[in-house]
Amino acid sequence: MSALSADLQPFRPPYVPRMARYQAWLHDTHGLSFDTYEALWQWSVDHPADFWQSVWDFEGFTSPTPHEAVLADPRMPGARWFVGAQVNYAQRVLRHVESAQAAAMPAIVCENELGDVRTIGWRELRRKVSAVALHLQELGIQPGDRVAAWMPNAHEAIVAFLACASIGAVWSICAPDMGLQAVVDRFAQIQPRVLIATLGVHFGGKPMDRAAAVRGLCERLPSVEHLLVVDSVFADEAATEALLASRMHSRWRAVIDRHDEAGAHFQPRWLPFDHPLWIVYSSGTTGLPKPLVHGHGGVLLMGAALNLHNDVGASYQRNSWGERFHWYSSTGWVMWNTQVGGLVNGATICLYNGAPGGDRSAPDWSTLWRFAARHKVTVFGAGAAFYAACMKAGVTLEACGDLSRVRALGSTGSPLAEDVQHWGTTQFEAIGTPDIWWNNLSGGTDFVGAFVIGLRGRPTPPGGMACRALGCAVQAWNEAGAAVVDEVGELVCTQPLPSMPLYFWGDVGDERYLSSYFDVYPGVWRHGDWIKVQRDGRCVIYGRSDATLNRHGLRLGTSEVYNAIEALDEVMDSLVIDLEHLGRASRMILFVVLRDGLVLDDALRARLKQAISTQVSPRFVPDEMLQAPDVPRTLSGKKQEVPIKKAFLGQPLSKVVNRDAMANPGCLPWYAEQAERHQRELQA
Repeated sequence: MSALSADLQPFRPPYVPRMARYQAWLHDTHGLSFDTYEALWQWSVDHPADFWQSVWDFEGFTSPTPHEAVLADPRMPGARWFVGAQVNYAQRVLRHVESAQAAAMPAIVCENELGDVRTIGWRELRRKVSAVALHLQELGIQPGDRVAAWMPNAHEAIVAFLACASIGAVWSICAPDMGLQAVVDRFAQIQPRVLIATLGVHFGGKPMDRAAAVRGLCERLPSVEHLLVVDSVFADEAATEALLASRMHSRWRAVIDRHDEAGAHFQPRWLPFDHPLWIVYSSGTTGLPKPLVHGHGGVLLMGAALNLHNDVGASYQRNSWGERFHWYSSTGWVMWNTQVGGLVNGATICLYNGAPGGDRSAPDWSTLWRFAARHKVTVFGAGAAFYAACMKAGVTLEACGDLSRVRALGSTGSPLAEDVQHWGTTQFEAIGTPDIWWNNLSGGTDFVGAFVIGLRGRPTPPGGMACRALGCAVQAWNEAGAAVVDEVGELVCTQPLPSMPLYFWGDVGDERYLSSYFDVYPGVWRHGDWIKVQRDGRCVIYGRSDATLNRHGLRLGTSEVYNAIEALDEVMDSLVIDLEHLGRASRMILFVVLRDGLVLDDALRARLKQAISTQVSPRFVPDEMLQAPDVPRTLSGKKQEVPIKKAFLGQPLSKVVNRDAMANPGCLPWYAEQAERHQRELQA
């Protein structure tokens, strides 16, 4: 048996992928060899304690106290990992400050829509993180206290997050383009003591004043004791003065300047492995967004395991610029957290603070590619919808600058269509990069990781993923709860992962946690995706199996859309579904029931779009709106979103809905007719 699996044999020094180096380390250190990647994966899920200990050792994790057990309790939920160990996310990032490579390459490169570029070196990053951390400590922030941020994808957000992590505060962030109510629905649940907010941004080609909105947010969050503001030239002066007069506050630049020298001696504090790191939000179909709490250790360890696949890090030296990692994201998407994770690996992270297509009134889908060329990006990632938009817009990469340093393309958020992947491959062949690697992955905010992912050395099938990630016991289950191969089934994970949520904030007795992932298969994580696991280990994701809205990777509960539009006098009731067809862009359809005598005309459509855009997010404006006779409901009054979604995906309504359990079955023929029309349009 060789030390490296057959999947990775073609690679030779000087470049050896991280996965190949890990396998060689397993062989040299533990005498473990695997003929194929599938054999390695099987070992990782059959022996989870041994696998996760190996990741800890291979990545050089340290702790001032030893851990008593890798996996003390394997149940889901409630598994306890590395009991007794201490870690800190910020410490893992800032350890790179003293490295030789850190002196030669920056930590962060950030550019906004106006072309303003800010470069942050590693030592400067440490000074800024330390300054904000010291300021938070002066305010009395203790480990476990929540700090919320309403900030864009700029370097200040990274600094603020690392500052919170360094002192054990719990971080949570929302993007500035989210509506006020959507932000309140999230932050009010966690009761933050400090709010950090940017007073203005430039997004989609337009300046956006946020000072008045920040004041409104503060008024609706009584737990906030202090406001830390990041000034902006896009903020209205009068609104800014009114905000600052109403709150105890401090200003970002003054905080950085005041603690600049003292920050050189600051050290992140050691924290228990399961100490809360951040709270992110993943919505179901009803109720408020779910506030998922992830721990320092789980996030770090899962990130290290996934990086065996993603292969991002300072050790990659294709040229003198080192690794430059860009994954386009807003701060409201979990891929922002993944982007920050590039710092853990010692890479320079390249942030674009703006809309991916530039000016929304006249989109330019070459914007991000030109950004990548200017900043010599080596790993480029985005949502699948971005690549589809580039193809449809006729983007030619040859005209976008020097992209020769790009060695990998990442895609997630929704299934990547085969023709889109072929388009990207052809574009890179034309600029002299015939071996471009597609790293298609699928996971979730829920466990801040990926279940299925790419593998260097194994070609990524167009429209699919190369393999199941190491440590992730992923299977496709049929309706009987049996694992199936080469068939579409529910994506489940049968073994716990270190990065699964510690708990939901404020969830007494884990009721919401259990109902979200373990209501169908007790003790087994049901993710809510359709998946096919092929015999060779490759996988295909077919979209959501529940009614959650998934717009380019951002998950939202349908209730948030209903709250926005049903407040309008014209709307009596509504139902929304999000359809994901393999090989096609997702399509969101909104059904509205109007007051008697009203018609869904262009003016009302515009009002509905405005309500969703303002109160939720422009990302969740539907692709199609239809006036419906009624909204199908169960006898208990619940909207029947899943059956209608299944009908529009091609299943007969008679097989997916029980008329006897409905309060208004008379509306079904209308929906059946619309579903048939939708299917005909797909086939045309």
